[in-house]
Amino acid sequence: MEEKKDTQVRNPFREIVDPFINLVNAPRALWGINVSYFLEGLVYFGILTILGKYLSENVELKDLHAGWVYSGFTGGITFAMLFLGGVSDKIGVRVALIFSLAMMVFGRFFIAASGSFGLSSGMGSPMFFFVVFGLFMVVIGYGMYQPAAYAGIKKFTDKKTATMGYAMIYALMNLGAFFSGIISPRIRPNFVTKFPPNGLTAVFWFYVGITFLGMLSVVLILTKKTERNAIKKNKRYENENKEIDTEKKAVTKEKVNNIYLIVYAVLAFISLILAITVWKDLNRKIMLQLRWLPVILFTILAVYDFIKRRPKHPFRNGRFSFFIFILIPVQTLFAHNWLTLPYYIDRAFHGTVVSANFEFFSNLNPLLIFFLAPMVAALTEKTNTYKMMILGTFTMALPTFLLAIGPNPALLLTYILLMSIGEAMWQPRFLQWVAEIAPEGQTGAYMGIAQFPWFLTKVITGLYSGWLLSIYCPKPGEGLQNTQTLWLIYSFIALISPVILLLAKGWMGKGLDKKEK
Repeated sequence: MEEKKDTQVRNPFREIVDPFINLVNAPRALWGINVSYFLEGLVYFGILTILGKYLSENVELKDLHAGWVYSGFTGGITFAMLFLGGVSDKIGVRVALIFSLAMMVFGRFFIAASGSFGLSSGMGSPMFFFVVFGLFMVVIGYGMYQPAAYAGIKKFTDKKTATMGYAMIYALMNLGAFFSGIISPRIRPNFVTKFPPNGLTAVFWFYVGITFLGMLSVVLILTKKTERNAIKKNKRYENENKEIDTEKKAVTKEKVNNIYLIVYAVLAFISLILAITVWKDLNRKIMLQLRWLPVILFTILAVYDFIKRRPKHPFRNGRFSFFIFILIPVQTLFAHNWLTLPYYIDRAFHGTVVSANFEFFSNLNPLLIFFLAPMVAALTEKTNTYKMMILGTFTMALPTFLLAIGPNPALLLTYILLMSIGEAMWQPRFLQWVAEIAPEGQTGAYMGIAQFPWFLTKVITGLYSGWLLSIYCPKPGEGLQNTQTLWLIYSFIALISPVILLLAKGWMGKGLDKKEK
């Protein structure tokens, strides 16, 4: 007997309204996470938006070095999650959330303090080290916070409410990010005299207070009793844990020979130290040109040996590896939302209302995603996943050419709108495709590895974005701007992903067809 296909199409308007209804009806334990996640979305993305301007104008770093700080900060958070993601499993969701938020209050205090006591500025200055130390504390805190929040959603929801729970914190994070763009321009101009040259220090102090409120909301709403009651009600979580424990006992890990891996890793580390110290001081052109070659060579050998000896590793799946890495070019546009766009809006539109409210325009994307993601999901539910990936990445990449025409408010707003539609089309489908291609029993491993290119994107993009900004979009009065070339470069980079996805459609489709059979 054939199964009846579900032909019902979800109502886009209902998809937008439902999260608000669900938020009101959410259990107390989820409120403890939702409130802090909304506030953290406001603070985290608010700081990302103004950090570049602060590093350039207050700390007086070159755009190149400011980009490096961004790389270390955003990439460090993703990297920290790999090591600190399991903390909530050991100490509990409530304690992990409180501890991580306390770390971020401490870190953001140092960032705000860096501009409050007349510290000397510049690379390697006391002000610089205050900021770097503060950001490092936030990296550690956020590395624990986000995994703990998602672990809490899993603990406090059942099969019927899980989708709502995850959707809500994603929606609230985007909503918080948008509000940061409204609040920051209202604070900054009123404190220029007290915190010269731009009043940004006052905004950082405001974010310190909001982070503390987020921590307080967890303490007061997600009490120990509330946490215990929520876990008891959720039999699904207890049953899943029992199943996982049973599976762990049944599985016996195969012993892997890691001798070559250790040797290659040690040689790569030694080569790195030599490249930074000894070879740097040698006045030989050949040495200067080739000093990084051993580092690259031994790193490649280490990675190759690691994958070679693990036949079930996701990277052994050629289609999967191709898919996640080919998305890096278009993902650079996400990174440019904080690495380039705030600088561009502030500098290219200097002296206009757009520049005066650069935080607002830089954070229109989260508000659009808040509304567009559920609408697009409802309207394209029946569309093939890989097809949506191609259409979505094209829709996201092509509008970047509009910015290559020149600074224009209408073109800027059109770019943000179309780019957001593209993001809503492909980003939710990304993990869906990964789940579909993953072999039975390896979905979790594939999901985790799929985030690795995003880490690379944040790090790599930050290494060159500041350099290109200093050339094509310098501060007003410090050189001629040529933002058309800047965005033309970024347009062609982003376009690599959809073009290659389209060319590889036949090959990638065969892999998915085989799995389905």
